[in-house]
Amino acid sequence: MEYRRLGADESLPPMTLCAINFGTPPPAQPAESARALRVHVNLPALIGAGLTELWHTDGDIAVGRDGPVHFASGGHYLAGTVEIDEGAAGSLAAAARAAYEAVSRFTARSSHRHLLRMYNYFSNINQGEGDAERYKQFCSGRALGFQAPPDSSWPAATAIGRQDRDPTLQVYWLAANEPGRALENPRQVSAFRYPRQYGPCPPRFSRAMQVAGGMLISGTGSILGHASHHPDDLPAQLDEILRNFASLRQAGGSTALAASGRGTLLKIYLRNPQSAPFVATYLRAHLPPQAQFLILGADICRRELLVEIDAVHLAG
Repeated sequence: MEYRRLGADESLPPMTLCAINFGTPPPAQPAESARALRVHVNLPALIGAGLTELWHTDGDIAVGRDGPVHFASGGHYLAGTVEIDEGAAGSLAAAARAAYEAVSRFTARSSHRHLLRMYNYFSNINQGEGDAERYKQFCSGRALGFQAPPDSSWPAATAIGRQDRDPTLQVYWLAANEPGRALENPRQVSAFRYPRQYGPCPPRFSRAMQVAGGMLISGTGSILGHASHHPDDLPAQLDEILRNFASLRQAGGSTALAASGRGTLLKIYLRNPQSAPFVATYLRAHLPPQAQFLILGADICRRELLVEIDAVHLAG
């Protein structure tokens, strides 16, 4: 995986499985780009505008469609995406159920049966009170539609709120023909074991997924145990997130944030866009030079949290 700035007329690199753009839609792509899955997410790029997130694979790539699922597969890996209109589904919960039923059906008959990493984006994530909050409704729908993976471990995942009014639930993922190893953070209660106060159905994801060549880290906030810490204190929340990352790396047997020559990719989801310059300065001071990052304007699943970060930690 990498972040790369591509020219308007530049083709995707060979062996690109999936290309993800944030912010304004990318310009029309050359015809050969149909050999890869393309995803666009309407989260404004506050730092890193113009960068494309590329997923590469190790075999000839085939692009296809199976019902609502669009996918590209090649070698050991598959990238898939499904988008469900909330209005057509009837509600966000129904859209989430439909999306994850489609993912589960597709994955069950795919040669790439092991889900490694999921991304979920939808609007107004904090709207509603109590069990009617939209994030909790999403979690309930996901739980109804998501069949247990074949190795009984949930993939790493991110769920983030777009700051638009688009009623589309976007889900995209990375799968493989071999399982990863799910990891939990000793500093945190596993999300799938959260107490009832966080909704009728706990979130179904692992804190990280260890794979050959690296670690895929879920969206991580300033949470200890199951409780949010440092409300309205952005520097303290960033400190806590990096401590959670360090704990996950230790659980996975790695102590270095980035290996020489490959680095780490981070996506920072930031509630207040005006804080982006401070966050960029903070990260440059705390991360090794190999690390690449994007800062995106977004809403976080808990109202008291100002920032969430997910990461791909790449081995040498």
